[in-house]
Amino acid sequence: MALGLALVAMAGALAGCKKPSRVRATATSEEESELRSVVHVADLRTSLQLLRGFHQVEANAWRWTAGRFSVTLRPPAYGARDGAWLMLKFAIADATIERLKQVQLAANVNGTPVSPETYAKPGEHVYRKEVPAAALKPEAVTVEFAVEPFLKAGQVEQRELGLIVSMVGLEAK
Repeated sequence: MALGLALVAMAGALAGCKKPSRVRATATSEEESELRSVVHVADLRTSLQLLRGFHQVEANAWRWTAGRFSVTLRPPAYGARDGAWLMLKFAIADATIERLKQVQLAANVNGTPVSPETYAKPGEHVYRKEVPAAALKPEAVTVEFAVEPFLKAGQVEQRELGLIVSMVGLEAK
């Protein structure tokens, strides 16, 4: 019985020594909370810029997207004057091309359409398109992407699958 009381006393003492766990609700520095022009999708510091349609990070490097996905970006310096380049680094899975034969990637920046491109080969690709200055606000822009067709949930796995994305950004002209 004395051993039981000693164990209870030790457990209580240890519980009292624990530091309370804290969850940070805000960024710890200005750099972490700053909107970026280029987002590497595996970088957790910029994950809040991924608005919708991105699945979890895989291989610490990339994310699958849904058929529609969007991101918020800071335009490059002088973007509102000179325009910019929209860049998306991505890959198309073999299974996607086997089933769908080809996919078209389209985008719009703040509602302004950017020319689409069609891809018929699996592997790594770069979508690089010109964005007019009129589409770029000085503080932030929303970029929406659409992949047509895409793999519907249940065709290959439970998730809807579009592209395998590693980076999205706006680059100065």
